[in-house]
Amino acid sequence: MTVQADAGFLEEADAQKSNPEIDLKRFLVRLGFSVVILLVVLAVGFLLSPYAPNEPNFLDRLSPPTTNHWLGTDQLGRDVATRLLYGGVWSIGLAFLITSVGAIVGTAVGLAAGHFGRAADVTLMRVTDSFFAFPELIAAVTIAGLLGPSTTNMVLALILVGWMKFARLVRSLSVDLAHRDFVVQARLNGLPSRRILWRHILPNIGPSLVVLWTNAWSRSILSISGLSFLGFGVQPPNAEWGAMLLDGKAYMQTAPHLMIFPGLAILLTVLSINLTGDRLRDLIGSNELSAD
Repeated sequence: MTVQADAGFLEEADAQKSNPEIDLKRFLVRLGFSVVILLVVLAVGFLLSPYAPNEPNFLDRLSPPTTNHWLGTDQLGRDVATRLLYGGVWSIGLAFLITSVGAIVGTAVGLAAGHFGRAADVTLMRVTDSFFAFPELIAAVTIAGLLGPSTTNMVLALILVGWMKFARLVRSLSVDLAHRDFVVQARLNGLPSRRILWRHILPNIGPSLVVLWTNAWSRSILSISGLSFLGFGVQPPNAEWGAMLLDGKAYMQTAPHLMIFPGLAILLTVLSINLTGDRLRDLIGSNELSAD
């Protein structure tokens, strides 16, 4: 009897320790704190820097990393570390904005396609498929080129080509959930469609949306850097990691630090976000398996 009680206690303790739903909630909280902390660190580091990001110093051009300039200076004598922090606010912040707006638009389209009749479904999904016909970055370059090189036009172009994946995912998940017992029961009880979407559909597709949003955030950072490197994104003298790579390209042989440090910033940031997305996907997969 004692052995069975002890075994039951141990099983209960193990279940509490390895509860996927609890792990998922904890991870989402940590992810939110990590995003806030990252942006705060970038902003505080930039504010505490003794150098202005766009103020030239022609007497200290192309200096290698020193104690005064930890990451060296660029072709105009500007401190690379300060510009890297300033550029991080642009790259990460703009990517956050673009991904969030794309997620909102795509979620609205996906929900409308999945729950407002076959005509809405066919029309909205055909529009979505037409956007899918063009590679994302090429379409963004084309739109930004037609509108003209500027930060605003780059953001608009990336939003226009970034919402489709969210629409497809939300439509697929919401159609599947529409046939679940709890949604059918809600309809039979006379609950309006708007309330069903808000109370039953969105909470259940939320975790999958967060995974897609995380991956889309890293892609947006790469897209912003790519467009800025091509001259269609953030314009001089504002610092942005892709624009810094463009500025340092002409000095790759004589001052390689101008390309090494922005490249490492892009690599490490995107890698960190992708690893976070992979961990989140594993937690959500475990949670779904335990629910089944």
